[in-house]
Amino acid sequence: MSPLLGFKLGMTRVFNEQGRTIPVTAVRIDDCFVSACRTTEKDGYTAVQIATGIERHANKPLTGQHAKLPATPKYVREFRVADVAEFEVGQKVGLEGVTIGDKLKLGGISKGKGFAGVIKRHNFRRGPETHGSDHHRRPGSNGSMYPQHVLKGKKQPGHLGVDQITLRNVVVV
Repeated sequence: MSPLLGFKLGMTRVFNEQGRTIPVTAVRIDDCFVSACRTTEKDGYTAVQIATGIERHANKPLTGQHAKLPATPKYVREFRVADVAEFEVGQKVGLEGVTIGDKLKLGGISKGKGFAGVIKRHNFRRGPETHGSDHHRRPGSNGSMYPQHVLKGKKQPGHLGVDQITLRNVVVV
């Protein structure tokens, strides 16, 4: 099956034969085209570049780069593949090989949530609320007397979200 670009529309639900509800994600997949093929001889790796959407204000370099496509695409992503022989520039790729019940591998960027504390970011518990405590939502101790610095990987407050997320074995409903 070929790689595709889709856009999440939202969440909904469907009912199975037993009447149980199944949460599903609605994804819109527009026409996708192969915009470039990367080969081991020329680029050092094998990949295919998939493009979709229409860029309203495309500059001349982008227009020339995508001259073999019906329009200058807005979104372009590269996917590693084992063999690029089955792809050619300008070829339309779609959902031809996908049927209900197939398992897919999906990837995307998670929702950005800005700066977050340790309770929201790492599921820490709250500190004591009374008896003079000042640590209601703080992480607590950061380290020991040796090695006299905070170790790398310590769970601290910081930026949450905007991460690459990959879901495997997602069933098509």
